[in-house]
Amino acid sequence: MASITKEYRTVKQVAGPLMLVEGVQGVTYGELADIKLQNGNVRRGRVLEINGDKAMVQVFEGTSGLSPQDVRVKFLAKGMELGVSIDMLGRVFDGFGRPTDDGPAIIPEKYLNVNGNPMNPFSRDYPNEFIQTGISTIDLLNTLVRGQKLPLFSGSGLPHSRLAAQIARQAKVLKTGEKFAVVFAAMGITFEESEFFVADFRRTGAIERSVLFVNLADDPPIERIALPRMALTAAEYLAFEKDMHVLVILTDLTNYCEALREISAARREVPGRRGYPGYLYTDLSTLYERAGRIKGKTGSITQIPVLTMPEDDKTHPIPDLTGYITEGQVMIHRSLHVQGIYPPVDVLPSLSRLKDKGIGAGKTREDHADVMNQLYSAYARGKDAKELAVVLGESALSETDILFVKFSDAFEDRFVRQGEDENRTIEESLRIGWDLLSMLPKNELKRVRDAYIEKYYPKK
Repeated sequence: MASITKEYRTVKQVAGPLMLVEGVQGVTYGELADIKLQNGNVRRGRVLEINGDKAMVQVFEGTSGLSPQDVRVKFLAKGMELGVSIDMLGRVFDGFGRPTDDGPAIIPEKYLNVNGNPMNPFSRDYPNEFIQTGISTIDLLNTLVRGQKLPLFSGSGLPHSRLAAQIARQAKVLKTGEKFAVVFAAMGITFEESEFFVADFRRTGAIERSVLFVNLADDPPIERIALPRMALTAAEYLAFEKDMHVLVILTDLTNYCEALREISAARREVPGRRGYPGYLYTDLSTLYERAGRIKGKTGSITQIPVLTMPEDDKTHPIPDLTGYITEGQVMIHRSLHVQGIYPPVDVLPSLSRLKDKGIGAGKTREDHADVMNQLYSAYARGKDAKELAVVLGESALSETDILFVKFSDAFEDRFVRQGEDENRTIEESLRIGWDLLSMLPKNELKRVRDAYIEKYYPKK
């Protein structure tokens, strides 16, 4: 434990947010360090790399004004920790877990390492319970299941922040009496966005069941890297020690990855695709894989990561690698936004790989799967007919094709479009779905069982 008391004056190099300390003993990867300046100020750092007696330290507050010969470094023999308590609900924190809402300090029940403990694959329980977000395009067509990772893929300037806030306000497990909480983690956002999120949570009362972690664009990039781990540590505490169902919303993961790239460049690592570090996939997986359910535990963690695709490119490394790790994606499309449709969710390329596990009798309703499949099919056929009309003219369309074109327009206007404060139940979404399907003749509903058509098809 000599590293606790010993102070090193052997800083040899400072570059960007990093400093190189030589002659160290007993220092380990991830260990925290106090960096004492000549004026008495103290900055906090973390060991990024150990090579013999040399330690690479990442300084959280940055290295501006640091002079290697005037700095003393003390290693603390512990990793980054978060003090957790049930009193975190209703509070706002920064990327290092410090309260920023002028409320009292949290009295921790315990301290947890922010890197968490790996979830044993054998002890994982399969996601199989429906979470209602109140948004038809998600609930009916891309169902969110408790314990799932379902990212939102968006573009810059699109209303993904508004949609994320709406999901955070409205999401709930349909079982009565179940404790539900939201952990909302915002990285690299503007002050205006931060004010929007906090004010929206307070206005609607959602903050009472929420924990908010906020990192602004002008905060240190190192804080941006720590923040999602802080948020997920709080989520694990609420889920697996307080038996709550926790929805974690991470926005915007693109800002997190940019911070990762910045640190990687400062370390002079060999860059991978588009300059991102080669370990981007591994790093993202350490965040995404902290979602799930554990056998024998009541609580669960469900994740909705939000990421903006640079230039709307879904083959960009961030959405590309995210797609490999998570279980689907909800695509937010620019053309629908231009038409004035909110939320502008493009259902055709969207996908929830676990939706079949969370729907049906006893979970949503018996006809859910059939209605979902028929809506997808009819909307896709209507879009194809529209494209055909652009090339060959409307005269090339049959009467049935024209019906499907009208259906696709009505689908976007009545089903996809909904108010920012409109919280639809799954029954309401199904009713709208059946109303739309009644625009088509019964013999075109080839994906719905006759028994369901007889029971649910609107009587004119």
